[in-house]
Amino acid sequence: MITMPLWKRLLILAISLWGIVAAVPNAFYGRVEHHNDAVKAIEAAGGTATEEQNAALAQWPSYLPSSLMSLGLDLRGGAHLLAEVETASVYAQRIDAMWPEVRDALKGVRDQVGNVRRQPADAGVLKVTLSKPEGMSVALEKVKALAQPVVTLTGVGSSDLEVTTEGTDTIVVQLSPAEKNATDSRTMQQSLEIIRRRVDEVGTREPTIQREGTDRILIQVPGLGSAQELKDIIGTTAKLTFNEVVGQTANAETPASPNQAVLPDAEREGVFYVVSTEAVVTGEELTNAQPSFDQNGQPSVSFQFNPSGARKFGDYTAANIGKPFAIVLDDKVISAPVIQSHIGGGSGVITGHFTVEGSTHLAVLLRAGALPAKMTFLEERTIGPELGQDSVDAGRLAAVVGLIAVSVFMIASYGLFGIFAIVALGINMALIIAVLSAIGATLTLPGIGGIVLTIGMAVDANVLVYERIREELRHAKTPGRAVEIGYERALSAIIDANLTTLITAIILFYMGSGPVKGFAVTLGIGVITSVFSAIYITRFIIEVWLNRTRPKTIVV
Repeated sequence: MITMPLWKRLLILAISLWGIVAAVPNAFYGRVEHHNDAVKAIEAAGGTATEEQNAALAQWPSYLPSSLMSLGLDLRGGAHLLAEVETASVYAQRIDAMWPEVRDALKGVRDQVGNVRRQPADAGVLKVTLSKPEGMSVALEKVKALAQPVVTLTGVGSSDLEVTTEGTDTIVVQLSPAEKNATDSRTMQQSLEIIRRRVDEVGTREPTIQREGTDRILIQVPGLGSAQELKDIIGTTAKLTFNEVVGQTANAETPASPNQAVLPDAEREGVFYVVSTEAVVTGEELTNAQPSFDQNGQPSVSFQFNPSGARKFGDYTAANIGKPFAIVLDDKVISAPVIQSHIGGGSGVITGHFTVEGSTHLAVLLRAGALPAKMTFLEERTIGPELGQDSVDAGRLAAVVGLIAVSVFMIASYGLFGIFAIVALGINMALIIAVLSAIGATLTLPGIGGIVLTIGMAVDANVLVYERIREELRHAKTPGRAVEIGYERALSAIIDANLTTLITAIILFYMGSGPVKGFAVTLGIGVITSVFSAIYITRFIIEVWLNRTRPKTIVV
């Protein structure tokens, strides 16, 4: 029998030892998780640790690996939401923002077009009438000059605006079809990023946030208390603006001017403010927001603008001393202070009837940015940790029963060689868990199914090898030579069988989603580790046994 080179033996031992050691933390999941949480908290605090954090650190030795498999929503419990993004609402926002530009563009040709007025129109449509219809051609030229090229591969050669006429005195402006498609794509990408930032802000573990179809987003957060809690984090647009206050009223009547809106006070019922729809500064120009306390010791939110926002905010406050202005969050006035003096430096404080939790929550939303569009929640589920634990227990029981059944069969069929296969199978299971932990994969219930399936598949290669060894022994081969030929002739069949399974796993991963991907990941990793354990680990164990005992005959 040809013996493996020393370097190959050492490599097999090193990989096997790494698999066992790296898998161990998952046997002490709770302790290691608390240790890892404490490490992150201490790093975030600049190295300062509390007594509680030091106690958590002591639960797991720092010299041992601490990487864990992430447990999916069906195993850990948590919140599940499927949201639909109302991308069409972004069209209206874009067109509303175009009105000042159109008005300014026509100022220079006022003598030809006359007075310019905005007329009521459907959402996403801007209608502008001219008092001098004979200047329509000049007006069209000026408005069309505001259009910009669409910045997408599919929109090459198209402009973002579609400018037409209605009657003899009205210009109609709306987004072009190419720009609407580009806007939809940007809105979805921005929504995904902002949701991810908001969820990360509250310290959740391994959330799943992905796009589903053209206008839907799937959000799954393991370990979160309820779907409502998740909705509270991401469900609001957190659209912050600073607007000029035109007046105050006791009813929600429609304002006389299309450039004004009536917004309710966030705290006081029956109080409404008439505000200009043209924001002085928006939340998009915020660079930071933190919970704080005002001069009276009440919870508040301090904020900081970027240079552009700071300049606009400073200019406005300098020019409007003694006048109120509204701080508007999601179409509600949360504060309407009177400007006492010029506010320079781009910083300020939002006060209101906040609790400590409320100010912290608002700061999180503002730091994460505003969602570009409203969302409708089509599906929401809360999975309790008890249900998740039941799934873990059921998966663990299935794995143990499968392992025992396979062990009994292999030992009954192949005796001592069956025991060798079971030892290799145990190392194989450790390798699967170690790889899943190392790459940060999320283990789901279908993923457990993939591991259980791997238990049965893992010994298939051993069966092929052992049957080939039996056949060679019947031809009067020596034990060493029979083992060598058995492995050589079974190798092609092992590779073929597992390669087709690996290809299937790859297809499932790229074509599937959610639970299907979880199954594909564990199946693919299991196929690779199973081939390694059957071809190398089992052979290594058999070689060591043959070299130590040097039997004249063997029974397989």
